[in-house]
Amino acid sequence: MTLKQLEAFYLAATCASFAVAAQRLHLSISSLSKRIVELEQSLGETLFDRAGHRAALTPAGVRLLPHAAGMLESAQKLLASLGKEAGLSGRCRFGVGELTALTWLPRLLTQASLAFPQLTLEPYVDIGTVLERGVGDGELDFAVVAGRSSRSALASHSIGEARFLWVVATRLAPPGMGAAALLATLPLVTLHIGAGTTRILDQWLAQQEVAAERRLSCNGWGAVAGMLVDGVGVGFLPEGWARALAQRGQLRILDGQAALAPLHYTFQSRRDEPRLLVAKMREIITRVADFSATSALF
Repeated sequence: MTLKQLEAFYLAATCASFAVAAQRLHLSISSLSKRIVELEQSLGETLFDRAGHRAALTPAGVRLLPHAAGMLESAQKLLASLGKEAGLSGRCRFGVGELTALTWLPRLLTQASLAFPQLTLEPYVDIGTVLERGVGDGELDFAVVAGRSSRSALASHSIGEARFLWVVATRLAPPGMGAAALLATLPLVTLHIGAGTTRILDQWLAQQEVAAERRLSCNGWGAVAGMLVDGVGVGFLPEGWARALAQRGQLRILDGQAALAPLHYTFQSRRDEPRLLVAKMREIITRVADFSATSALF
């Protein structure tokens, strides 16, 4: 029995398919299967029932899974105790939303590369529901997502919050006019339904008793910012972006009404994740996450 065999078994058991597990290990499916067969032979047990469309754990496989996770975790702790953290290598594929990508992702990549120069980082940008599913299926090592996961298999750890300010093109409203009043005559420019900001927007509209029947929605913060600067309507932007554009005179920050609630972000990973890599990446992310940062776009 080897750690490579246990790792192959663990990923095959916890990923959506053998193909995903093989991709995570950068092996062919046949090489992954060979490692699992070798493990089965050394134990004298069949670990997967391969008769169906998708391989399923046998009772022996179910019994082995928590022990395999524990052994892999112990191996990682042993390496850490010997000062081998800097030797973390391989590939780390993780998910982030657009706001993260446009604020503190570059800093994360810089810090992680310095800490683990042998590690190849592969960020993947998408909406939260897609990223959460990717973590659950084993396609992603972890993800930074707005809100906590509703999946029992995923753990959510708070890493920070984003704050937003209502804005409008300077020429569209006199100083002192609030967002609620402007929404009576101007369309609301916002992200599409399903974005993490939807719940804080809906909460604000309900509190202000505003219908906002005219909406222009899209799936990108850059497009929202561009439409607001061009005077298409009224909306909100991340605080850092709003202040940067207001300083240039392109937008007016709308003060004098109730503020939008902050949007909390979490680091999501599998609860049974045994790898030191994920824990170390969470430490770095907790340190560098800053949703108030401005990007090169602003």
